[in-house]
Amino acid sequence: MINPVQSVQIAIGSITSAKMRSALTALGIIIGVAAVVANVALGASFNQYFTDEIGSIGTNFIIIEGREDNLFFENELKLVENTPGIDSVSPIIGSSAEVKYMSESKILTVAGVSADYDEVRNMEIADGCFVTDKDRYTAVLGHNVANDKFDRKIGLQNSIDLTFRLDDGTTVARKFKVKGITEKTSFFGDPSATSDDYIFIPIDTMMEITGEKDYGAFFASAVSLETVEETADEVDERLARNFGVSKRDMDDNDAKPYKIMTQTEILERTGEWGDAIKMLLTAVALISLVVGSIGIANIMLVTVTERTNEIGLMKSLGFTSMDILSLFVVESAVVGLFGGILGSLLGFVGAYGATSIMGLPNVFPVSLVVIGFSVSVGVGLIAG
Repeated sequence: MINPVQSVQIAIGSITSAKMRSALTALGIIIGVAAVVANVALGASFNQYFTDEIGSIGTNFIIIEGREDNLFFENELKLVENTPGIDSVSPIIGSSAEVKYMSESKILTVAGVSADYDEVRNMEIADGCFVTDKDRYTAVLGHNVANDKFDRKIGLQNSIDLTFRLDDGTTVARKFKVKGITEKTSFFGDPSATSDDYIFIPIDTMMEITGEKDYGAFFASAVSLETVEETADEVDERLARNFGVSKRDMDDNDAKPYKIMTQTEILERTGEWGDAIKMLLTAVALISLVVGSIGIANIMLVTVTERTNEIGLMKSLGFTSMDILSLFVVESAVVGLFGGILGSLLGFVGAYGATSIMGLPNVFPVSLVVIGFSVSVGVGLIAG
């Protein structure tokens, strides 16, 4: 029985004596492994991207949105604020307004919020500071509003004119002084639109101008991520009792005049999206790997045919059929190993390039190395 060391030595000698054939054999492995490694890395990067984007919406957030008008008032705000596990709450009133700066006008979204909104929303301020509950006619501009929406950039202490059209058709115009400008954020995951395109003003000022008495939504944060679901359930129960929702309808979201979204829920949902993307990418990569395996098997079959005389000589020297089989299997495994090394490197480079172009985080799990080598050697053994 030939020992493993001799098998490897003979396999390497056979590979180096037929470099072109060995290179063609390894090419299928390289392409297949590169595809698997790159696609699994991309899937992990997408998952990380989704998680980061959801985290950027806010810290342990709970969003309560009304399904109808005239639903949330001061009573409901106090009810949410007094719920155990709630850290802070900001009511929100949204409206479109004509925004005039210099001689240029745009229709933009204005949000009336409380002083806690930037903390709950995990909002970063690039310049200046956020509005306070004592402010009147001050505004915080989203990054795009300040830098891209108008021909001239809007800076701190500049004045803008906001004109609101009320339900009765009349208009109300007020001049606001810019108090802050937000850092640029990402679009994904925001429940309405990116805050880059928003103008934030004190909620009391918004209610005074528009005459609104009710809030459109509440943006709340729990004391910790671990208590988000428990706190959201408690808020749900309190609001359901407040609006007369029966206990048998508690599990029927359509029976409630409001809806609640949590960070945990959205993270789970986006995790499912990420897993689906990863599975799709991996399936495409596996097809490449199967095609590569078939190519290796064909080349190995041709190799056996070409080396019939060599096999006969080995038999005459006392090699058993099992010895000869092991030589071919070891040879294909060594080719697979070399292909796996090159394919893994190529996959890492490809994934790095793709994530850099798409602006995704570069995530390369250690498991990718194990996957790359296991797949390459396994395919080599099976094909051999």
